[in-house]
Order: sequence, then structure tokens, then C-alpha cells
Amino acid sequence: MCRALDSLPITCLEKAKELKALFGSLLQKSDHSITKFSIDPSKWRESFEKLLCSQNGLCLFRAFLVSEFSEENIAFYLACDDYKTTKPSKLATKAKKIYDEFIGCDAPREVNLDHLTKAITKENMDHPKQSCFELAQEKIYTLMEKDCYPRFLKSSVYLEASRKAKTS
Repeated sequence: MCRALDSLPITCLEKAKELKALFGSLLQKSDHSITKFSIDPSKWRESFEKLLCSQNGLCLFRAFLVSEFSEENIAFYLACDDYKTTKPSKLATKAKKIYDEFIGCDAPREVNLDHLTKAITKENMDHPKQSCFELAQEKIYTLMEKDCYPRFLKSSVYLEASRKAKTS
């Protein structure tokens, strides 16, 4: 086993193995499972937005990020989307949870944000609004679009899903 993997909590490794097995079995099915679940990987190649708008695309992309140990990016992005629909009475509690999990000092799932973005987001925490994570979410979206998404399109998970979709 790789030394870097030794330092990860066993639950992370188990989750990654679980997802790999799940998607491996999905892609192995010889029946028309790809069309049955309305997976259209060719649409995902058109844009990152189309990938995220597809439930199946998002699921495969998330599994890919887990395999690359960068799942915190999509988790943060989705948490921010969910936060935007939060009732005003619960904004402060939810904002603190998101900040502590993804942005704060020693956050367990810290996302890669520049110092200025972190500072602006921390300042927004003083008076949480539905837009308080907007800048940070945009930065993570851009990071995934420019870095993770092109790697996903070259990954075996995506290529196998595309191949299966074409032969169904």
C-alpha cells in the first residue's frame, strides 16, 4: 500500500473502494443498464455544467473525485448550492457548519482557496446571507472545471461509460 494512503482514515479508503466497486459493477452489466438509467456521457463532454446537471454524470464525477482523493471539492460545491435554499433562521448554523468543514483553519475537508477568498468568506460569516459562500463556490467550480473535469473526461470511468452507451 502507498504510504500516503496509510495516513488516511480507514473510512475514507473503505468509501473509495465501495464507490469503485459500485461503479465498476454498473459499467460491467451487459444488459442495457446504461440506457435504462438514461446515462448519456456524450452530453457530459459538451460542458462541465451539463455534467453537473446530470444526476448520473454527477454521481460518476463524484466517484472519480473520490478515487483521486479530491471529493471535498464537489462536496463543498453541493453544500453551497444547498445552503442557498436554506431558511433565513437557519443560515448562521449552516454557514458555520460549512465553514468549519471546508474552509476554516484545520477544516477536515479543506478546499483549496486563496487567502483573499478565505478572508472574504470569513468576513461574510459575521452576517450570513444566502450569498456568503458565492465567491468561494465560484473559485471551486472554476478549479473543478479547469482541472478535475478534463481529467475526468480522460478517465477510465468516463471512457467506459461512453463505450457502454454507444454499444447499447
